[in-house]
Amino acid sequence: MKKLLLGLAGLLVLTTGGIGVAASQQPDRTHIERSVQVQGTAADLEPHLVDFTAFLSWSPWSDLDPDQVTTFSDPPSGEGAWYAWEGNADVGKGRMDLTRVQPGKVTHHLTFIEPFPAEADASILWVESGEGLEVTWTYDAENDFMAKTMSLFMDMDSLLGPDYEKGLASLKRNVERDAEVRVEKARRDADRAAAAAAAAPADATE
Repeated sequence: MKKLLLGLAGLLVLTTGGIGVAASQQPDRTHIERSVQVQGTAADLEPHLVDFTAFLSWSPWSDLDPDQVTTFSDPPSGEGAWYAWEGNADVGKGRMDLTRVQPGKVTHHLTFIEPFPAEADASILWVESGEGLEVTWTYDAENDFMAKTMSLFMDMDSLLGPDYEKGLASLKRNVERDAEVRVEKARRDADRAAAAAAAAPADATE
């Protein structure tokens, strides 16, 4: 029995040591990105990115816990704004800060508290493409030893990528809806202006 226990202990040490070596060889950073084509302008897009109350309408995590508690800075938009969340095991607890707004780019800093502490930066970038915009959502995090060890058993791209795709699909719908409203309003305004211009000469001769 003693030899068996010693053998099992030795195997555990070797296994643990092997995991440690494998973990140390993992990348120092995690980078994930997804893109979507959106028919709209930067003016249509930006309000959905710089206002956290609007962000929650397309965030892929908003519907994971209908009872989650969210709090916002005052105001909830612009550089320095933040929102915090706390919910079930699927949602966890954390905070997102809007750290920078640039032409063509918005950057958020993520602080995860539960189920485990971590930090990351997420950016949303856009460039003109065809008749609309190509919008790219990125995620970047430094990998400490724990993160490297976890990466041996889970693929962050496969884990987070589908959420990014879901969120971008919702963002696309929201932006294109607003773009349609803008175009329709511009058309109505143009029609009214044309009608007023056509009526002006008749009014002048009376």
